[in-house]
Amino acid sequence: MLKLVLTAALVGAASFAQAAPVADPSAVVVAERAFAARAAVIGVGPSFLEYMTDDAIVFSPDPVLAKAVYGGRPPPKLPKDGGLLLNWWPNFAGIARSGDLGFTTGPASINGAPPGVFYFTVWARQAGGGWKWVYDGGVEADGKRAPGESAQPILLPLGDARSMAPAAAMDQVRDAEIALAARARIDVPSAYKAVLAADARVQGSPVGPATTPTAIGRELATRARTIAFGPLGGAASKAGDLAWTYGDARWATGRGHYVRVWQRRSGQWALVFDQIVVVEPPAA
Repeated sequence: MLKLVLTAALVGAASFAQAAPVADPSAVVVAERAFAARAAVIGVGPSFLEYMTDDAIVFSPDPVLAKAVYGGRPPPKLPKDGGLLLNWWPNFAGIARSGDLGFTTGPASINGAPPGVFYFTVWARQAGGGWKWVYDGGVEADGKRAPGESAQPILLPLGDARSMAPAAAMDQVRDAEIALAARARIDVPSAYKAVLAADARVQGSPVGPATTPTAIGRELATRARTIAFGPLGGAASKAGDLAWTYGDARWATGRGHYVRVWQRRSGQWALVFDQIVVVEPPAA
């Protein structure tokens, strides 16, 4: 009898394990496409308000609550009536194993012109199962060679399967950011190369996102040789395998903000996305 009970328990446990949902990055791709489609119907501002969380932030030019930026604007002229038509689509996306945190990035086009911006959005799954963004921003860059709307986006592989408490994960990510910042005060390229994943993307210059080691080397070479980074915020997934961060970036001739995505791989944190949004150089 005991043997039968144990066998039944093992079978039940195996069935539960097989039935457990696997996080799918395409979930945030679907959310992003729905967001863009909604903007084409009701306008940019209303769609951003509809899809953001209450504590979502944007850089305007420094970090502020997104609702303060979009909530005070007058109703826009709708795209169907000749108003601004902003269209964008994802070509790179990722999600946490816990399925509660993800990101997308890709080109954006204004009024049908060739893409001249690369956006980046951080998504948080809501209690009801839907998705809303907690950060949205981008950089001006040449997107003529970017994959079109019909192209399937590249999906980031999932991180470590072993879970970690979000607070503990963020402690480790902060340590990684402190180490990166310390190296960046001496040499920016080597600081990044110490933590970048092989499949990472780096953005910031007008050239567009760098997706290969050679292109990343060229992108990093466009940045100041030394940068002072100062963390401001971010969050980790419930599984503790994915985290996003943002903060200040200052160099000799200007300043800006960084946004990053870190992923835990084989027990170590790797940088899988980095974008620097430049703010106009300070007045002399």
